[in-house]
Amino acid sequence: MKLKHLLLSATLLTASQVFAQKQPKTDTVFFEDFNKPALNRAKWNVEITGHTVNDEQQAYIDSAATIYMIDGKDEGATNGALVLKALYQPGFTSKEQRKYDFISGRINTRAKMEFTYGTASCRMKMASGAGLWPAFWALGNGKWPDCGEIDVMETVGDSSWVSHALHGPGYFGNTPLAKRVFFPAGIDVTQWHVYSVDWSPESLVFKVDGKVTYTVTKAMVEKYGRWAFDNKKFIILNFALGGGYPGGVNKVTKPYHGLSENTLNKIKAGDAKTIVDWVLVTKTAN
Repeated sequence: MKLKHLLLSATLLTASQVFAQKQPKTDTVFFEDFNKPALNRAKWNVEITGHTVNDEQQAYIDSAATIYMIDGKDEGATNGALVLKALYQPGFTSKEQRKYDFISGRINTRAKMEFTYGTASCRMKMASGAGLWPAFWALGNGKWPDCGEIDVMETVGDSSWVSHALHGPGYFGNTPLAKRVFFPAGIDVTQWHVYSVDWSPESLVFKVDGKVTYTVTKAMVEKYGRWAFDNKKFIILNFALGGGYPGGVNKVTKPYHGLSENTLNKIKAGDAKTIVDWVLVTKTAN
């Protein structure tokens, strides 16, 4: 009996060692847990609206009203959190003299943290409402779409699903390389989830809470155009409102393109928020 136990223990030990050997070691390229009183400008750039794309209804501004930190305890974050908040501010005029009825926040790591290959992850939750359009994504430098875009997580206000997508030369806009991922019953975007992508020279594997939800290979991409995912990318977090993608899904035209009356009331009430617990980028260790 003792011998049998010893053999079993040895087998389990060997199995655990093999499993451990199969798990690649990783190095941290970038980590941000948003635990400071204000946004860390050494890591992040705040974007200000130059021109609005996709007929989005918001102006991005650099303000503590739209980009701020919370301690996270009330929201269930790990160690502080970032809030991107959309606000109703009719008549807001950008420096280009364009008028908007909404302001919001957008940040990126351009020239401060850029990476090629690895895993990019973000733990976040967001408000739902037709036309609310937060996103966690990565973009290359240079002309779009040639630079390549990786949309790790987008939602346009339907709380039951999120989407992943790739954009590049020959596959942009209403790209064929896109996937809607529906949550199980009782789960939605207003709860905390980890959204991630594993990026290698041959594929991009998207995950929600560690579960593979969409895989795109280089061969799949090259059916439509050049593989645009062998260059450095930077991370973007933003909170858009209305416009082409939400409008194409919800078919809302009034009071704003892609933005419903109920959502407008939610924004006016101060309830349109995207909350980010942390962002992590890792790569396989040499």
